[in-house]
Amino acid sequence: MAVKTKFSKNDLVKILSNYNLGEYKNVTPFTGGTVQTNLLMETTKGKFVFRYYENRSKDSVLFESNLMKYLKDRKYPCPAPFRNKKGKFVTIYNKKPCVFFEFIAGQHIETPDENQKKQIIKKVAQLQNLTRNYKPFNKKYRWNYSIELCRNLAQKEARKIDTVNSMEKLKWLENELLKLNLPKSLPKGICHCDFHFSNVLFKNNEFNALLDFDDANYTFLMFDLVSLIDSWAWPHNKTLNFKELRKILTEYTNYRSLNSNEKKHLYDLHKLQILIDCVWFFERGNVKDFYEKRKIDYLNNMGRENFYHELFA
Repeated sequence: MAVKTKFSKNDLVKILSNYNLGEYKNVTPFTGGTVQTNLLMETTKGKFVFRYYENRSKDSVLFESNLMKYLKDRKYPCPAPFRNKKGKFVTIYNKKPCVFFEFIAGQHIETPDENQKKQIIKKVAQLQNLTRNYKPFNKKYRWNYSIELCRNLAQKEARKIDTVNSMEKLKWLENELLKLNLPKSLPKGICHCDFHFSNVLFKNNEFNALLDFDDANYTFLMFDLVSLIDSWAWPHNKTLNFKELRKILTEYTNYRSLNSNEKKHLYDLHKLQILIDCVWFFERGNVKDFYEKRKIDYLNNMGRENFYHELFA
């Protein structure tokens, strides 16, 4: 469901009065999206995306809007946020934050071809290049992906579900987290953390925009890379395709090289990405045999050194 909160024309006119974006003409709900309410608003000055945050604090939304302004100023293809008449990106309406964003035209490609994949990989690498030295606003109000966050979220999910299976799964996950080796020296920055096809726009077969920074956070710079690897090189219920993995890695390093430490611990970060996925689907499967466990078992059987040699030797 794309629209969680319904707005009357009067509501939208009132919200729009806080901005210099023209007079209200009409509005169309976006059909995609599952968390926040997104509306395409047409005014006398053009089209804009109105985003109403259903479950985010003002500070979390400020992290997103400031980041997108930073990227847009550096010519990264993403929507720019608009300031209200008080010079602020975030407006509060009925106790929830909202933002107006630039509308960017394009198409969502559900199954990208090789050329489109290369363009996505390039934009992933460029995002990390731009944010490596970025000092994020309100970082503490985001779920910054780490071993500690994964453990804390898993504990909350296990307690919420409160079954024998969920508690046993929590023990398994906590044990797997203890095996990870992610040194503090690994470079960090902003990762988008959701390069799903619904968040990428192409126009005339060219990458046109990255949308929806709702999950973006300050984490290991390779996190978006391992997410692409997991999505494209590890088809559901199949084994890891190292040929495809090397292809992704080669394309990525054309734009951002990995240091020796990153190469050594790509294995550990990939496992962390799988374990975070496990948290999102914590109720799924029996503790003795479920999807994320099979993937972790596969990587455990291979081992860090064999994984490294398969990719870099």
